[in-house]
Amino acid sequence: MPKRRNSEVTSKRAASAASKVLRNPSSSKVAKTVAASALTQRPNRKK
Repeated sequence: MPKRRNSEVTSKRAASAASKVLRNPSSSKVAKTVAASALTQRPNRKK
């Protein structure tokens, strides 16, 4: 059975906000989990 690709992509603005949450030491664990999930849906950067 072929793997299904996730077509959902997090916007650049949402990814930026998620990054700020992850870098903030006072963010809750739940907030960091949600932020990390959003970032996993970002396409990889081109080198």
